[in-house]
Amino acid sequence: MSKRRLVILSVVLEGRSQAEVARQFLVSEATVSRWVSRYRADGEAAFEPRSRRPANSPNRITKDTIGLIIDLRRTLSSQGLDAGPATIGWHLEYHHQTVVSTTTIRRHLLAAGLIKPNPRKRPKSSLTRFQADLPNECWQTDMTHIQLATSSEVLTWLDDHSRYALSITVHTRVNVNSVVTTFDKTVETYGLPASVLSDNAMYYTARFARGGRSGPNQFEQHLAALNVDQKHSKPNRPTTCGRVERFQQTLKQWLHARPPAATSNELQALLDQFRHIYNHHRPHRSIGTTPTTKYGLLPKATPTTPTADLRIRNDKVDRHGKVTLRYQGKLHHIGIGRRHAHTPVIMLINDRHIKIIATT
Repeated sequence: MSKRRLVILSVVLEGRSQAEVARQFLVSEATVSRWVSRYRADGEAAFEPRSRRPANSPNRITKDTIGLIIDLRRTLSSQGLDAGPATIGWHLEYHHQTVVSTTTIRRHLLAAGLIKPNPRKRPKSSLTRFQADLPNECWQTDMTHIQLATSSEVLTWLDDHSRYALSITVHTRVNVNSVVTTFDKTVETYGLPASVLSDNAMYYTARFARGGRSGPNQFEQHLAALNVDQKHSKPNRPTTCGRVERFQQTLKQWLHARPPAATSNELQALLDQFRHIYNHHRPHRSIGTTPTTKYGLLPKATPTTPTADLRIRNDKVDRHGKVTLRYQGKLHHIGIGRRHAHTPVIMLINDRHIKIIATT
């Protein structure tokens, strides 16, 4: 039995004074008087507190808008597109000229049983977030598997700043040649990027091949010749390439909502269709607009022209007939010949061009 009921019955049925009841139940006399007055006016309804909901809510969205929210959720989900509150809010604003907060949208989706409360996740503040300041400042790239009659591999190039999908191509098997070819075709359309970010797959880098003793592969040499900075994620750290990883998840979600492709040509047609929708008709939550709009807002970044590595170094040929030179963080051993062992030399260094002159 609630305290409110006990207070009212003590005054009305037992005939006790309001002051006495107030002292016993540790409430004010004004509260006792108010509860008793309401009981005499409304009867047993006084045992429960009145609703504090306002008599009218002028800013409350209409039933038609609520129905539109639910319809958008179901339509976008059936198409394999993102259907969260932020995306629905974007469609309401730009396609239906109705502005509704994401909190309101989420509340009505919860009430309709269309979403579940978010699980407890790692706080975003614990992550180190980075984003390129300009289009073409950094391209992210990765490969993912798409199952056809036989497994096919899809290679993606994504602009880090705008999330613009630059290229999505299907391959029987991705190798260094396909990476270089798709990169060059993408460059023909969008220009050279200042840098490329990828994982450590062998078709991107050979730095872990043969225990780190292998030289650069074809793609690494190609980027170096174009002065494009090449960056890699740490092993077992996929969050570094999180944008292209998340893009592939969105792609697979969209493909899953459609009949599966039977051939590589059919899959490529689906990838081209998705790329158009993703770039032009789908809002990206983190940038607040479509990737096409974001990509075209600012000037494009370009590779930086490296400064020449000009050095003069005095050294001595070691007993094995070699001199050592550090270039781009790696120590190189240059063979001169054992007959020149212990000979003092001067090294004239112009980037990768080295002239060695005996000083005796």
